[in-house]
Amino acid sequence: MKKLICIVCPKGCHLAVDMQKGFAVTGNGCSKGEIYAKQELENPTRTVTGTVKIKGAVHPRCPVKTSGAIPLKLVQKAYAQLDDITLEAPVKTGDVVLKNVCGTGVDFVATRDM
Repeated sequence: MKKLICIVCPKGCHLAVDMQKGFAVTGNGCSKGEIYAKQELENPTRTVTGTVKIKGAVHPRCPVKTSGAIPLKLVQKAYAQLDDITLEAPVKTGDVVLKNVCGTGVDFVATRDM
């Protein structure tokens, strides 16, 4: 039996997943909890946030995030890809900083005008 806390909505339901019964989920207050539990146990993903260097801006680093979720096992590799990036100001929110992070089809985008 696996125990999770659902993060899909603000309720934070305490889920219990019985793997022996083919992902039987209990404790969820809505159908989203069941979907979340299955995804979290089969193929967990995360949205990744970080910063990259920037020249010509007021601040030395620009905040970025992935445009979607990537597999949890690729998060460290995604962070490593940010190490070699240096942007030039001006940068607008939503500008693509790095395309196709770790071959996932998801991009890193700027989250602040600089």
